[in-house]
Amino acid sequence: MEIKNLPAIVTGSGSGLGEGTARALAAAGAKVTLIDLNREALDAVARDIGGLAIACDVTDADALESAVAEARAAHGPCAVAVSCAGIAPAARIVGKEGPMALDAFAKVINVNLIGTFNLMRLAAADMQTRTPNADGERGVIVNTASVAAYEGQIGQAAYAASKGGVVALTLPAAREFAKTGVRVNAIAPGLFGTPMLLGMPQGVQDSLAATLPFPSRFGTPAEYAKLVLHMIDNPILNGETVRLDSALRMAPR
Repeated sequence: MEIKNLPAIVTGSGSGLGEGTARALAAAGAKVTLIDLNREALDAVARDIGGLAIACDVTDADALESAVAEARAAHGPCAVAVSCAGIAPAARIVGKEGPMALDAFAKVINVNLIGTFNLMRLAAADMQTRTPNADGERGVIVNTASVAAYEGQIGQAAYAASKGGVVALTLPAAREFAKTGVRVNAIAPGLFGTPMLLGMPQGVQDSLAATLPFPSRFGTPAEYAKLVLHMIDNPILNGETVRLDSALRMAPR
């Protein structure tokens, strides 16, 4: 799809991959709605790129429905939806203090998987009201998975399960929406320079970067965003999860 003037929604856009994606979409001429829980960070990015900021919990059905309706009123029905909101707490299934708390596992699934589905269901409904382009296309959805979906490490059970769910969701969604001209893809990033990683001690960062075959450095949000833009632009790319990981294959720990 031609990105210029398309209404786009990006969750998790107050920082990290979501911020990088929102900036890239705005630079390409899209009308961007930014969604995040962090109101201060969200407003700062939105002011910088001329976007619409909406503080919202992606796991809240009513709140996100209202946010999508607000975006529609401001920019028109959604044409691009990118889910970047996510959390990655580390915990063993059975640790020194006993079994992992069930609500801790559920929280990760709720944010990473159910939050992704929440935006998908609302954005896809919006997209199906749009006039198709010459290729019959009405919209594009891009979800954020992770290499942990394939090689989850010890302590990543909840995170890996949530991202594995995102991978598994992508193809059936693409097949269902094919008849209405809506494409669905996912990106599975490796190690990226997000606040979570950049907040670690430098020695830990260097050790992690050394595990990357090439290039042996963290990816940047701008590099993630480049793949998002390509997924929007390339009409044949559908139902696919693309690893973006410098050839990383994670060890058990």
